[in-house]
Amino acid sequence: MRPKKTRWVKCSTAPRLFKPQAKASSPKQAIILSLDEFEAVRLLDHERFSQVQAAKQMRVHRSTISRIISSARRKIARALVGIHTLKIEGGCCKVV
Repeated sequence: MRPKKTRWVKCSTAPRLFKPQAKASSPKQAIILSLDEFEAVRLLDHERFSQVQAAKQMRVHRSTISRIISSARRKIARALVGIHTLKIEGGCCKVV
């Protein structure tokens, strides 16, 4: 397997944790969203960039952005539907 190419992000690398108020979830149930997945969500869904624009911003291919955003949306949906903690950390990123 090839090593992952470094992704460039503008978001803060400070740890972020979102816990549901409805039920106490254990740390084992936490879903980890990597910084590059978080940045893809920020660019595509919040900033309304196209995949091509987001790929240029993160310095990766458009197909990579497609895979990243697909994974991120699955994780977010799983956290919301399953009432799990969502933890944003890690990934092979450099902050711009």
